[in-house]
Amino acid sequence: MSAAPWWKGAVVYHVYVRSFFDSDGDGHGDLAGVLAKLDYIESLGVDAIWLSPVHPSPNRDWGYDISDYEGVQPDYGTMDDLQALIDAAHRRGLKVLLDEVLSHTSDEHPWFAESRDGGAEGPKADWYVWADPARDGTAPNNWLSVFGGPAWAYQPARRQHYHHKFLRQQPKLNWRHPDAKAAALRVLEFWLEKGVDGFRLDVAGTFLHDDTLTDNPAIPADQRLRRHWAHASDMQRHLHDSNLPENIPLLDEIRRRVDAFGERFVFGEFSEEEERCGAYCTPHEGLHSAYTFVLLHARRLSPDIFRDHYDTLDRFPGHWPCISFCNHDIPRTATRFGGGEAIARLMLALLLTLKGTVLLYQGEELGLPEAQSLTREEIRDPVGDLYWPIAKGRDGSRTPMPWTEGTNMGFSAGKPWLPPAVEHAGLSAASQESAADSTLDFTRALTALRRDTPALVVGDLEMVSAPEPLLVFIRRAGETQIACVFNMGAAPAVFGDERLAGAAILGPGAGEATLDGAALHMGAHSARFLRLA
Repeated sequence: MSAAPWWKGAVVYHVYVRSFFDSDGDGHGDLAGVLAKLDYIESLGVDAIWLSPVHPSPNRDWGYDISDYEGVQPDYGTMDDLQALIDAAHRRGLKVLLDEVLSHTSDEHPWFAESRDGGAEGPKADWYVWADPARDGTAPNNWLSVFGGPAWAYQPARRQHYHHKFLRQQPKLNWRHPDAKAAALRVLEFWLEKGVDGFRLDVAGTFLHDDTLTDNPAIPADQRLRRHWAHASDMQRHLHDSNLPENIPLLDEIRRRVDAFGERFVFGEFSEEEERCGAYCTPHEGLHSAYTFVLLHARRLSPDIFRDHYDTLDRFPGHWPCISFCNHDIPRTATRFGGGEAIARLMLALLLTLKGTVLLYQGEELGLPEAQSLTREEIRDPVGDLYWPIAKGRDGSRTPMPWTEGTNMGFSAGKPWLPPAVEHAGLSAASQESAADSTLDFTRALTALRRDTPALVVGDLEMVSAPEPLLVFIRRAGETQIACVFNMGAAPAVFGDERLAGAAILGPGAGEATLDGAALHMGAHSARFLRLA
């Protein structure tokens, strides 16, 4: 039996570089700052680092609008700084993954400038998605931008609209054009040759669009969901501007290109249509893995949310998921699920025992809450700018990492680009290093348990019937069976199962629980892991 690839069941630590650690006092985190904190990252027991986009950008969307795919953002340092970080991580046995944004570019990218200014007959004329106005001069169709309004911007130089699924300054690259596609694929090869171990692909379901520009169907009013941004694009199903079945062979081509460089890893973000996660990532076709926003958008401590998610993925045999509860786009886990240390530990215990490759966002290991105190003047996120006051955007999970309890919480000697969160006082890495039984210690103990228990890394997952508010599943590898039991309620609960008789409790547990024969008595918001006899 061949060994599983390194990424299968790995714990990937997601570093939002601008907010991680500032080494030079300019207020922005940087690559030298990540290098300075590699010992800390290694101490967490993780297997890899996922860096937010490191390329030059005008920062309309803070790095997700790239103007040069083969450079390094000057705020972050130089190519030498990035190479030093990759080499130092590899010496520690840590893999390094880059966040690549290939569905769209910045409108300041030279490709777009040539497409815009070179005329309809120019060599890059069709490298982006251009379309004539409707007969009345309005947008070519009804496609909506995630950030609000039509997903089209009129460009007088071409007397046409260009498509942008996000900001107007993020024009959509036309992957249907062979030269544009080839250029995008070369970006991946450029970085693989420099030694990166793989990629997270931003909005991986949006590479291909319907070239007939068919309108998206409306979602009936009674079926629309109020997302955390309440954005207008939730009013339609995105079947023609993204999520096309033709994406599957394209993503498969990307994977094969990455696989040509050895055992690397490429996973994708799929923001809509949960089934895409399974269909677009199988052992034989598509990417290695992916995640959707189902668990990222969840706000209730409900076992059904997690059972239903795995039931959906089970419809795609062999699919290996990525599991994440928080990232740079999403309110922090502890706050989203009710707040407090008990909730933070419960969700860390769940995250690190579910089947999949774990994506652990910086600060989650400290149990950080969302920064909800940011004022209108302090926010930097274009989403917050658009949706204020009903939503503050994504800055609440992007505030600087709290390293100490001192000035700027140890993030920077200068003025930070975002203010440190007052909500993080007392939760810094330094204060938790010196405290007994901290959430940081709990996270390290969990990653150690996972690393030492193959069933929790690569094992299958079987959901077990249990009454609300209990979530129970068994991770199984060979003859080893680990029962993972979670009480998601605010009151004690009991889980009884004859398989628990003679079981051995493993590792750290969240909350209070005692095993009495075949009955596990659980306190509020608790978790336990048991090796079955």
